[in-house]
Amino acid sequence: MGKFLSSIQFLVKPILFVFSLLTGIYLVLYIEKLRPSDFGFYRDIFSKEVLIQRSESYPLRAFSDSLTAQEMKYAKIAWSYFENNYQDSTGFVNSVQYYPSTTFWDVASYMHALCSAYELGLIDSVKFDKRMKKMFSSLEGMKLFNDSLPNKVYDTRTLQMTNYGNKPVEEGVGWSAMDIGRFFSFVIRVRNNYPHYSEQLNKAIGRWHIDKIIKDGTLQGVMFSTKDNSVKIVQEGKLGYEEYAAKGISFAGYDVTEALSYTDFTKFVDVYGEDIAIDTREVKYYPAYNYVTSEPYILDGLEYGWDVSSKELAYRVFKAQKKRHEKTGIVTSVSEDHVDREPYFIYNCVYADGEKWNCVSESGDKVHELKQISTKAAFAWWVLYDDPYAKTLFNSVKNLYDEKNGWYSGKYEKTDSVNKAITANTNGVILEALNYKLRGALVKMKP
Repeated sequence: MGKFLSSIQFLVKPILFVFSLLTGIYLVLYIEKLRPSDFGFYRDIFSKEVLIQRSESYPLRAFSDSLTAQEMKYAKIAWSYFENNYQDSTGFVNSVQYYPSTTFWDVASYMHALCSAYELGLIDSVKFDKRMKKMFSSLEGMKLFNDSLPNKVYDTRTLQMTNYGNKPVEEGVGWSAMDIGRFFSFVIRVRNNYPHYSEQLNKAIGRWHIDKIIKDGTLQGVMFSTKDNSVKIVQEGKLGYEEYAAKGISFAGYDVTEALSYTDFTKFVDVYGEDIAIDTREVKYYPAYNYVTSEPYILDGLEYGWDVSSKELAYRVFKAQKKRHEKTGIVTSVSEDHVDREPYFIYNCVYADGEKWNCVSESGDKVHELKQISTKAAFAWWVLYDDPYAKTLFNSVKNLYDEKNGWYSGKYEKTDSVNKAITANTNGVILEALNYKLRGALVKMKP
């Protein structure tokens, strides 16, 4: 018995050491996944906020007095997509050419395109009014997920809730806080620039329970499993995307303070000498990838005009792409885009999931052979920056169109062949970009 106790005593210190080590590791990982505000009174002790050092200047492009004849031709080509893919029965537009499905991200793409087409003089007030009212009418009557918020996907012909394969799903497949946040940039644009539609718009979205996508100032979406009909509410949006989506919701009067912060979950990764801000919430802990693409930054610039943080982070993302071109000779314009082959949608990134210049599918599979020059991103950087590389980007995509159908999504880096996917997102961003070139930020906030 004495020998047994002696053996136990001998093991006590190693066991305590291992226990303390594991406890410390667990606490570090737990704290790393929290926001400073989660610590309440002690938030300053645990603050992980970082300083975003501002550049001395930014090569912002001055606005034009008018668009050239060639630029108006570009705009007309982009608008042709929305003419070809418009559904008279619902007022919705297909996300992808001739494929009768849409997400609310792309509903917003269409509505911004509609406003831009009108403001550029591509359509008259009669068509604009007819399409706006048709959209509001359909929004008012369509079915919502759990009778609360727009489903992630709809059939554009019938407004049935569907899955991503456009198969009807009676109960829907959840909602996306990112998509709804993007749609709210259009909501604010209407309220500020077209107030005579506000009553109809408010009636159309008055059924939406926006409070359900907000928890303690953060944004949350719904993951729905058709296997067991289970619903899981998850934090949604990573750095860049989260803040962009939160802006419209914030301007509509909702408290999304935490989602608007660019520094709670930020660390920097060196990419060709540029400190690129990435989200520390890696996919192994959270059900979404921390994509760093051009997308949220160019949309923020075109629509809201950037704030002090997004202006700096956007510039760094642009410069990293510029330096990749300088180092490798590869014209680089990365974003999320549809592609004309499986898996049909990619995230071409400056950084994602621990890897620089990562290109992944929505399921996280690496698809580096599908890296491409993104047409919409190239157009957007060109109108945002008066910079030689921005002009290089524009020149690399300025002929990637079908005059009767719209702009192609891009050109593959590996083969230099055209990615012939034609989408609402690409053509919508191009219309926004050309409109921005003429009049600046499209969602002007009124005091």
